[in-house]
Amino acid sequence: MSKIKVELFQIAAFVAFAVLALHSASAQDAQKQAAKRPPAATSPSAGQRAFESTCSPCHGLDGRGGERAPDIATRPEVTRLSGQDLLKILREGIPQKGMPPFAALGSAKLSALLTYLRSLQGKGPLAPVAGNTGRGKELFWGKAGCSACHMVDGAGGFLGRDLSNYGENHSASEIRAVIVKPEITAGTRGHVALVTAKDGNSYSGLVRNEDNFSLQLQSLDGTFHLFSKSDLASITYRQESLMPADYGSKLSDADLDALVAYLASIARTKQKRGDEFEY
Repeated sequence: MSKIKVELFQIAAFVAFAVLALHSASAQDAQKQAAKRPPAATSPSAGQRAFESTCSPCHGLDGRGGERAPDIATRPEVTRLSGQDLLKILREGIPQKGMPPFAALGSAKLSALLTYLRSLQGKGPLAPVAGNTGRGKELFWGKAGCSACHMVDGAGGFLGRDLSNYGENHSASEIRAVIVKPEITAGTRGHVALVTAKDGNSYSGLVRNEDNFSLQLQSLDGTFHLFSKSDLASITYRQESLMPADYGSKLSDADLDALVAYLASIARTKQKRGDEFEY
C-alpha cells in the first residue's frame, strides 16, 4: 500500500472515530437530561389529562359536579379523605353508586390523577399569600363587618355562607374578586326582602322559603320569621348581591390583602392539621 493511501486511511479512521465519539457523547447528554425530567406519567399535566379524560365527563372539569356525578372538589366528606382512601376509590370504584374502577390506569397514572384532584381541592402546594393575617382577622370581626353575615369556626353571622373552609378551595385572587366585585361572582347574589305586616311592624332579611301562602325570612341576627302572606301589607324584593359593593373603595389594598390572608390562613391551618394525619 502506498504512503498516500495509508495516510488517507488513517484520516478516514480518525474522522469515523471522532463522529462515533461525538454521537456517543450526545446520546449520554440526552440520557442525563431525560433523567432530570420527571416521568410523563407522574407530571402534573399527566394528572390533568387523566382527570379530563377519566373524571370530568361525570364530575366536571373543575371537579365540582356534573349531571351524572357529585362534587369531589369541595364536598367536605370527600376533601377530608386520606390519600390512601382516595386511591382505593380510584382503583376499585364505587359500583353501588355507578362509579367504575380505574385500576387499569396503573399506579403511576393513578398517583398523578390523585395529585391533580388534590390541587382542585386546594390541597396542592400552597402558594404564598401577601397580607397581614392578624390585621385581616381584626378587619373580619371589626371594620369590614364580615362577621355580621359570615361565620368562621362556629362564630359569626348566619346570612352568608360559612367561610371556615372557603380558602381551602379558592385561590387568593378568587377570594379577593368575591370581596371587591361580588355582583359578578356566582353564589353571592341572594333573595332579600323587606316586608311590612298589617300591624305596622317591618322586617328585612334573606328569604329562606316561600310559597303562595307563606314567607320565611331570616333577619341579620339569624332569627327566623314565618309569615302568612294574608297578614302582610307589602313585600318588597331586592335582587342585588348580599355582599356590600363598596369594599374596593372602603378598604385599602393592604386591608384587602390582609383580609384575604386571614381567610386563606384559616383553611391552611386546618389543612396542615389534616396533613399530620393523612396516612
